Parts: sequence; structure tokens; C-alpha cells
Amino acid sequence: MDNRTKAAKLWPLVLTLVVVAVDQITKYVIVKTIPPFTIGSSFFGGILRIVHVSNTGVAFSVGDSLPDTARRFLFAILPLVVIGVVFAVYFRNDTFTKLQRWTICGIVGGGLGNLIDRFARAEGVVDFIDVDIPNIAVPGLFSLERWPTFNVADASIVVCCAILIVLFMKTAGAESGRKPDGI
Repeated sequence: MDNRTKAAKLWPLVLTLVVVAVDQITKYVIVKTIPPFTIGSSFFGGILRIVHVSNTGVAFSVGDSLPDTARRFLFAILPLVVIGVVFAVYFRNDTFTKLQRWTICGIVGGGLGNLIDRFARAEGVVDFIDVDIPNIAVPGLFSLERWPTFNVADASIVVCCAILIVLFMKTAGAESGRKPDGI
């Protein structure tokens, strides 16, 4: 691997480190300044709130009622293996575009930020960004008045995944000789 290829693969890792650092610093500030299950600040008439909650599950608290051993395996060990595989593919693949590399590193940074919480915090992952949304309800199934509380790591994962999906769709469309609809 020449120096240019090496640099192209290493520079995006800065984003991984930045995401982990910002995620952990914001969680530290939340834990030190806002008591658990408390609203610390409210903005825009309550549309955005900074709160302190813990999540022992994954997205939308899925799996938080699983036995501790199952949660540890599914939400800590398994993601660690997945991150290892992603990094292996990342470093062995020379066909990713620059933007694809950066988004992959943003996803990994978010994953590592939440993994740190899973290993270091017995109470689970610290979530603190609480956003109001228009009420969504399916009678007899569920009702959602606010978006599930999330953190910087979650935001990095979701935003970078969305960008990466669009990039892969554009790449697939270009390789097939046509542009995907709507892109």
C-alpha cells in the first residue's frame, strides 16, 4: 500500500476519534449535571429537551428486558465483533470512495461511543437528546408522542448510514449504467 492510499484510509479515522470524543464528553457532562430521569433544559417551547436517561437495550430500548448475560452478548460482544469486521473490510478494500470511507468511520465512531458506555456504565448507554414529533399512532399497536431519546453516537450512526446508503445506491446505479430513481 503506497503512502497516498494509506493516508486516504487513515485520515477518516480522525472522524471516528472525534465522534467518540464528542459523544463521551457530552455524556460525561450530562451525567455530572443532570440527575437521572430529569429534564435539564428545554428549548423551542419543549420541542427539544436535554434530559438524562439510561438505555440498557438498543434503538428504541429494544431488548432492555433481556437477561443481563444475553444483553451483554447481543449489545456489547456482538457489536465489537461487527466493528472488527467492518474495520477489516475497510482496510482491505481499495474501492471505497473518499466520502464512503468518512461515513464508515462516522458509523464506527458512533458504535464505539455506545460500546464504551455498555462496558463502562452499569446503568447502560446515556441518552440525552429528546425531540418532540407529531404524534404517531397505530390504534391497538403503538403510540409515539416524542422521538426516542438518543445521543451523539446514535446521531452519527443514523446520519452516516443514511449518507452511505445513498452513496452505495449512486455507485450501484453508475455501475449498472443508470441513475437510481430520485437520486
